[in-house]
Amino acid sequence: MAQSVAVLVDGDNISGKYADDILAAAGKHGEPSVVRVYSDAQSLSDWHNAYGYRMIHAGTGKNAADILLALDAMELLLVREVRCFVIASSDGDFTHIATRLRENGAKVIGLGEEKAPDAFRACCSSFVELGTREPVVSLHTVQKVASTATDFDEKIRDVIKEFSKGSAGIRIVELSSKMYSSHDVRISSFPEKNWRSYFNARPELYDLDPRGANAKVRFRPEGFSRATTAALRKSA
Repeated sequence: MAQSVAVLVDGDNISGKYADDILAAAGKHGEPSVVRVYSDAQSLSDWHNAYGYRMIHAGTGKNAADILLALDAMELLLVREVRCFVIASSDGDFTHIATRLRENGAKVIGLGEEKAPDAFRACCSSFVELGTREPVVSLHTVQKVASTATDFDEKIRDVIKEFSKGSAGIRIVELSSKMYSSHDVRISSFPEKNWRSYFNARPELYDLDPRGANAKVRFRPEGFSRATTAALRKSA
């Protein structure tokens, strides 16, 4: 059964001319079961002619569409347990909801135009740039993570490799214990303060389960390979 995908569009920021491109991008990740565009429904807009979208009237207040979209996203995550979101906007205000969704184990695909800020791009699992002849996946997040991989990440990778059975990964609570006993490291001393936030900030290096007592984390060999390549280029 295909994964359920929620498509949430900031209609005050993204033109309805991208309606087909957005659905095409979403379809690569599963079945778009929720497809909504948030805007002032009383205003003239290309979205009124976009088939397959449910228009959500957000009113005329400042950031009304942004706030309602964010509220619905959290409701879909917590009540309907949707685990894949497509958020279409070029507005940097969506960095917060993208981060919160990923911290709770969801995948977030960002879509926006070239003007979309780096902060929003980096907070998404991946980002698709609209407005080109063929929408392309932005490598911004990959490059950002690869260029900031550290010796600490190498130690984490080694612990996962040693105690993981096959490619199943290691429980996050067990990793925490091993990192302290082997390297005298407590994640609370890092800016992220907890392991889940640390891993979510580095999606190119790590893959982790949704929240739970037995949630596991795995390292991405291809991500570490890119990180090594980026480091070599930087030192050359």
